[in-house]
Amino acid sequence: MNSILVPVDGSQPSLHAVQAAIAAARQTGAKVFVVTVQAPVFTANVKRFVAADVLDEYYHDAGEAALKDVRALLQTEGVDATSEIMVGPIAETIVDYAKKKGCDLIIMGTRGMGAISNLVLGSTALKVVSQAEIPVMLVK
Repeated sequence: MNSILVPVDGSQPSLHAVQAAIAAARQTGAKVFVVTVQAPVFTANVKRFVAADVLDEYYHDAGEAALKDVRALLQTEGVDATSEIMVGPIAETIVDYAKKKGCDLIIMGTRGMGAISNLVLGSTALKVVSQAEIPVMLVK
């Protein structure tokens, strides 16, 4: 195994996924990629009344918040990982990133902090599982 992708959203399950990725990376020597994907804000009113740089700052701040605890955990554990903040349809962006980086495995939490996460348990995880061409390990 050469590389592992861990999508995170700042939730406890995503931190558990990072812990699982750390363990797997230590066993295999795989490189770890951590991404957080911000869902795009696409409405006519937002685009008309909010400047693009304000939206970019919003995405950046939300992404940094999602990565804060993850980066601290990786540093504490002494694991070097690449992290990125991306914007797009969440599941599709995760799968595309895994393809682009040639990842061998995706490790992700089963339940995140999405707007309707209490109604649709793991909908992003299910989409990733159905779309990915590589193994996906789900962590509670």
